[in-house]
Amino acid sequence: MSLRIELDDLSRPQIHALLQEHLDSMYALSPPESVHALDLSKLRKPEISFWSVWDGDTLLGCGALKELDATHGEVKSMRTPEALRGRGAGRAVLAHIIETARSRGYKRLSLETGPADGGFAAAHGLYEKFGFRYCGPFADYSLDPFSAFMTLELS
Repeated sequence: MSLRIELDDLSRPQIHALLQEHLDSMYALSPPESVHALDLSKLRKPEISFWSVWDGDTLLGCGALKELDATHGEVKSMRTPEALRGRGAGRAVLAHIIETARSRGYKRLSLETGPADGGFAAAHGLYEKFGFRYCGPFADYSLDPFSAFMTLELS
């Protein structure tokens, strides 16, 4: 298997289906006011870069980087399809996002995800392996029992 990471324009039906799976999952695990996943229209903002991960014609995952300010980025829309997990797509796209954040001169990269005991343990493990540490809310987020916040110092 050879993974290919592409800067994505969000136009392909496979991407639409994966993002819908992501949103459906988030709404199944959290109340609506605690869901911070972005839909297609919100991902098409100029401050967001979105990547897809492929093995041939098979979509294995996606992830995005949102610029919060000149030195701070946010990881968004990390997802691998339920049926295709464990193939390294999450690791690959997260490494790509971190490298892109460094190349842009960001000093910090943060993220919001669900709680480990709420179905997000694998995500927490992935982020911790890359050096993310738990922190308080950042940007426009506030404390929420359905959210966990993590950050990685890049400098």
